[in-house]
Amino acid sequence: MSVFFFAIAAFIVIAGGIGVVAARNIVYAALSLLAVMVGTAGIFLIGLAEFLALVQLLIYGGAVVIVILFALMLTRIQDFEFLSANKHWPLALIVSISFLVLFLISILVNKRTITEMSGVDISELGLTLFADWAIPFELASLVLLIALIGAVVVVRRDNEENR
Repeated sequence: MSVFFFAIAAFIVIAGGIGVVAARNIVYAALSLLAVMVGTAGIFLIGLAEFLALVQLLIYGGAVVIVILFALMLTRIQDFEFLSANKHWPLALIVSISFLVLFLISILVNKRTITEMSGVDISELGLTLFADWAIPFELASLVLLIALIGAVVVVRRDNEENR
């Protein structure tokens, strides 16, 4: 039964990923990215990682997609129309197919068996995250804060120049 739910979640992730890449409208691409995040959270749930599924939905599915949508609303889209005319897509397609073939060959050659999964205690995860990994966790939050402040400064500077 879990294989069935994994197949559904994997299909959502793959379809959302294709939607992110193939969407002409950037808002549709952001919503496809949200579908990818929801599918990834589903895969975490199947893997008995409830905390990671919750973090995936709240942080990536909620916050990151909302920040992307706000950034889109605050930018002038006409300045970025030249980005859609990409001449390197055949090379990107060849490289992507090569990696897909390499990945499939590595799956077929590898004969390891899958071991039984077990859940991780959330209190143990919290202790490890905030005791052993406290400094990297704080540095990551500081990097995100600096990126947010930088985005606000850039948007304000552009708005002041246009007035």
